[in-house]
Amino acid sequence: MGIPQFMPSSFRNYAVDGDGDGHRDLWNDWADVFASVGNYLKVHGWRAGEPVMCPADVTGANLDGVVTDKLDLSETVKSLQDRGVRFTTSLPPEAPAVLVQLAGQGGPEYRVGFTNYFAITRYNRSALYASAVNDLAEAIGSARAQPTESNFSITQ
Repeated sequence: MGIPQFMPSSFRNYAVDGDGDGHRDLWNDWADVFASVGNYLKVHGWRAGEPVMCPADVTGANLDGVVTDKLDLSETVKSLQDRGVRFTTSLPPEAPAVLVQLAGQGGPEYRVGFTNYFAITRYNRSALYASAVNDLAEAIGSARAQPTESNFSITQ
């Protein structure tokens, strides 16, 4: 339903009135759309300020028994690091995690997903979708952090 493509049950449970006009309009009102998607993610465990995922190097890691095609947070930061998976995060060792294998340009690419990754996969149950959302958000954040040059100058 609407721009965020909510199922009817998601509309009933998570759509909110983002602009305070008394209506939940996911077809025409961007404030309602953004607030509703944010509400959906929050209810499904989103943690503000925490990462979604990070790149991982599995060279030499013991991946016996590690499932890389599921969305559940079946590991922890520590359990993956103990297996030799190399990645950098500020999350504590007991933080839930999952090793994700994606099809990269040069072969398999690995990432570690965290609680916010799991929240995104409740919205769309696809590792590729969650990775794309993460990559887009990082690109936008990086672009916003870059100083921009003005296309004109003011002279007196």
